[in-house]
Amino acid sequence: MQPVLELEATVYTLEQMRAFDAPQIALAGRSNVGKSSLVNALARRKALAKISATPGKTRSINYYRVKPDGFYVVDLPGYGYAKCSKEERQKWAELIERYLSTCPTLKALTVLLDSRLEPQQLDLDLTSFARKSGITLLPVLTKADKCSQRERAERQRQWRDILGGIAPLVVSAKTGMGVDNLWASLRKVVTVGEVRGSALLDPFGSAKRDVSLADAAPQGGPAAHPDAAVDAPAPRPASESDATGE
Repeated sequence: MQPVLELEATVYTLEQMRAFDAPQIALAGRSNVGKSSLVNALARRKALAKISATPGKTRSINYYRVKPDGFYVVDLPGYGYAKCSKEERQKWAELIERYLSTCPTLKALTVLLDSRLEPQQLDLDLTSFARKSGITLLPVLTKADKCSQRERAERQRQWRDILGGIAPLVVSAKTGMGVDNLWASLRKVVTVGEVRGSALLDPFGSAKRDVSLADAAPQGGPAAHPDAAVDAPAPRPASESDATGE
């Protein structure tokens, strides 16, 4: 049976996150990496996640329940684009960090990487944080249709070297390339926590989640902060119009 995505909740605070006890796989990436388009491709629907005309404007965390499996794909706001204050960026970075560090049912972090671009510092910071925190990492190269096969292979090689042998999956929301493989990896990590011989490995599975994004910055550089803000309005029932993204 093909899995189905349904938007179940839109939340703004860590306290609201704690109400969810089913397995969770977080979905994170830079603004304009094609995150909302990929959510729609996974759902096989055109407008489950609304694609914003201005990247980086999503300020909520959207919980999509996967049926019939029962786990959640948790869509975190895009980072690296939205124009907002340093205080707002810091506030959102701390919220994401606490979520990734303390969520007891987090099974993996799916980090979306633009296949057209060389490895970006914000992505290096996030993947370093995940590995040092013992979070199973599933890297995914998006927008594969916009690159040649040679370019995709080179980008895979670059990230495999950076991530110690973890080769990213290659997907295209536009053509559907790799979407079934991504679904297989998401479902596999929920049940066994590892996909051998492909993109999903957990070489730091026994590590404690006691590092910060600042601690995880490669080469001793400062960690970059996602730049979406949280205004923490009162919680409300989810609707598909809430799920805006990049």
